[in-house]
Amino acid sequence: MAYIIALAGKGGVGKTTISAMLVQYLMKIDKPVLAVDADPNSNLDVALGMKYEETIADIREQVKKQTPESFSKSEFFGLRLEEALVEGNGFDLLVMGRPEGPGCYCAVNNILREYLAKVSKKYKFVVIDNEAGMEHLSRRTAADIDLLLLVSDSTMVGINSAINAFNTTKSAGIKIKNIILVINKSNGVLTNDKLKLIENTGLKIGGYIDFQEEIQKSSETGKGMVELGADMGNIFDILFDHSNCLGCRRQPKQL
Repeated sequence: MAYIIALAGKGGVGKTTISAMLVQYLMKIDKPVLAVDADPNSNLDVALGMKYEETIADIREQVKKQTPESFSKSEFFGLRLEEALVEGNGFDLLVMGRPEGPGCYCAVNNILREYLAKVSKKYKFVVIDNEAGMEHLSRRTAADIDLLLLVSDSTMVGINSAINAFNTTKSAGIKIKNIILVINKSNGVLTNDKLKLIENTGLKIGGYIDFQEEIQKSSETGKGMVELGADMGNIFDILFDHSNCLGCRRQPKQL
């Protein structure tokens, strides 16, 4: 069964870039990795240097409206999702697409959950680049989340957004084994008032990632993944402690 990692944070804090570089890091531990872009403002494909043709939302609309008589709805949905999967070198990409429109999608979402639970068994890791709100994850995937990385910059707005996502998980019915806050684009340790705010929520800070000019330029030009920077590799090493290795996979530390 795949080890599932989800990332959340407000726009602009760098969670998509971290998601892409996390995919790069995990491929060095074990392959294959499934990258899932669950943000309606899809950008993970650009960060990974890939292109997609269809999203899960596109297929959901098609299945909801019409299914060929020769297929059950479940079979047709699974077949179309396989076609939407973008294959990379050591990793694949699946894009969720825009939010749900009007009408009931309960039956189709149930099929999607079944599909993701099934397909995740083919991968060593699943990385889900998520938006700040977590409610849609509880509707779209049945698998428990092993690690939720809440990404923030050092601003109060970013930290509050991460805290809101953390609080949302408590009421969204999502089973999460471990939740860690990562401070991205950091220029040093947070001020005492911010540290106190985070501490009062019960969140644990997994580490700080310094601002990197090379990553910023790559993001601006849309060149895709850059080589893993030293401090990025170090923060992932902290999160995935090699001393807790199970088989060929590193398991995140319990902070």
